Amino acid sequence: MSSSNFTVESCKVDSEEGVNLHTRIFKPRNVEASHDDGNLVIVLVHPFSLMGGCQALLKGIASELACKGFTSVTFDTRGAGKSTGRATLTGFAEVKDVIAVCRWLSQNLGAHRILLVGSSAGAPIAGSAVEQVEQVVGYVSLGYPFGLMASVLFGRHHKAILSSTKPKFFVMGTQDGFTSVSQLKKKLKSAVGRTETHLIEGVSHFQMEGPEYDSQMADVICNFISSL
Repeated sequence: MSSSNFTVESCKVDSEEGVNLHTRIFKPRNVEASHDDGNLVIVLVHPFSLMGGCQALLKGIASELACKGFTSVTFDTRGAGKSTGRATLTGFAEVKDVIAVCRWLSQNLGAHRILLVGSSAGAPIAGSAVEQVEQVVGYVSLGYPFGLMASVLFGRHHKAILSSTKPKFFVMGTQDGFTSVSQLKKKLKSAVGRTETHLIEGVSHFQMEGPEYDSQMADVICNFISSL
C-alpha cells in the first residue's frame, strides 16, 4: 500500500450541541481506478473513546480501502482526538456524530450511498445510526461487543441494528473475548433482513483491531460491497 495511491484531506464537521468533529477523507488518487458505485462512501466509526479509541486506529483500513478505489472517511467522535465535546459512557450522543458526518458527506461530497463500518464499540454506535440516515445502504460490524459484560454499556443499541432491514455483515474473531461465537449466533437469530457473518479462526478482539489485520478487514468490506 502506498500513500501515492490516495490523498487525505482534513476537515471539521459540526455535530449537535456545538460539537466540532475532526474528520479525515481518504480519496483514491487515480479517479479512473475509483469505483463507480453510485458515489458510495465508506464511513468508519472507531472503538470506545473512553478506552483510548480514536480515528487513528482506523487509518490503516481507510488507506487500504482508498487504494482499492473507495472514498473512505474516519473521524474522532466527541471528546476523542481533536474533536470537541465530551465522550459518553453508553455512546448515544456519539450516534449524533455519526449522523452529522454522514449528512455532511451527502451535502458536500455528493455521497448518495454510504456504507457504515463500526469497529468494536464503534459497531453499536454505527448500528444505531443506520436507520437514521437515508443514504446508508449497508452496515459492517468489526467485532460487535454483544457479550454480557459489554451489553451493560451497549445493550440498548442492539435493537436498532437487529431490526434494520438494511444488509448487515458481522465480522468477528472466534476468540473475541467480549463476545463468543454462540452469543453472536444467538443475537443474530432475531435480526431481520439480510444478515451475514464472517468468522476469523483463532483471532482475538484486540488482535483483529491491530494493523496486521487491516488489509484483511478491507478485503472483507470490499467483498460485502460487491454483493450489495
